[in-house]
Amino acid sequence: MEEIKSTEKLFLIEQSIKKFIPIINKAADAMRASDMSQYPIFIMHKQVIALGLSLIERSPNSEWAINVSNLEEFVSKQLIFENKVEEFKATYKDPKEYNCFFVLSDLGAQFLFLAK
Repeated sequence: MEEIKSTEKLFLIEQSIKKFIPIINKAADAMRASDMSQYPIFIMHKQVIALGLSLIERSPNSEWAINVSNLEEFVSKQLIFENKVEEFKATYKDPKEYNCFFVLSDLGAQFLFLAK
């Protein structure tokens, strides 16, 4: 039963992301084009966090806020250890084809990789 609830929650989170895809894709493309980072990470959260820069604020239409960060910040804040960077890049696949989300929800903190 718990498995179904978790799966349903992940599905709802993915549905919440979809309405923001045009903004997220534009931000990811700009980060890669400016050489800021080849590995953007979008942080979905409901609480105030000190990670990344605010991209989309919570609103009456969405309970989620989204910050934009990158692999380099996650390494500098030791959310991803340096010895795991290559493994993370392999999991990310092609950053031109996928967006990486770090989702902070009642399911805990987890990475989601969604095709653009």
